[in-house]
Amino acid sequence: MSKELSSPAFGVLDLTPPLLDSPPDAEGLRSALRLLAGGVTIITAGEGDDRTGATVTSATGLSVDPPRMLVSLNHTSSTWPVVERYGHFCVNLVGPHHQALANQFAGRGGLKGPERYRGAEWTRLASGAPVLDDAIAAVDCVVEEVLPRHGHVLVIGKVAAIRSRGGQSLGYCAGRYVPIPESSVFNG
Repeated sequence: MSKELSSPAFGVLDLTPPLLDSPPDAEGLRSALRLLAGGVTIITAGEGDDRTGATVTSATGLSVDPPRMLVSLNHTSSTWPVVERYGHFCVNLVGPHHQALANQFAGRGGLKGPERYRGAEWTRLASGAPVLDDAIAAVDCVVEEVLPRHGHVLVIGKVAAIRSRGGQSLGYCAGRYVPIPESSVFNG
């Protein structure tokens, strides 16, 4: 296709990727992504002694109609096999007062599995996944689809229940937690 016909004026874009002299390195991407602020969530799954979870910033709403969530999990994480086995997960949105709990679920301090649930109250909604009782919001999901990609699994969840209490969110950027004031979200 000629460059003249592939211009935006003709409604056709040339989407052929440019050839790179050398591929970007993983460390360069990791450094760049550290600057991408993300909302902190605790992904939970399982029951009893067979429950675990992870702190992630990779959870997002995929669609509101139909209601779907998307979370990316490392395929070697302890959380993925439990999500796969039970077919459920909960996206617990947390606030600044949950920073210690977020550290536990991030594996800091060496806690694993059900030990990560210490120091907080938990309940369940429709799917049976553990729900943080005082989360600012919880989106309870059943697994709809799993897409393995590049060492991770993209898990699409069909929303089974939602609980929202509101409050200040916790973010993560440049290797540290940052509070996200409610006023900055709702008052522009």
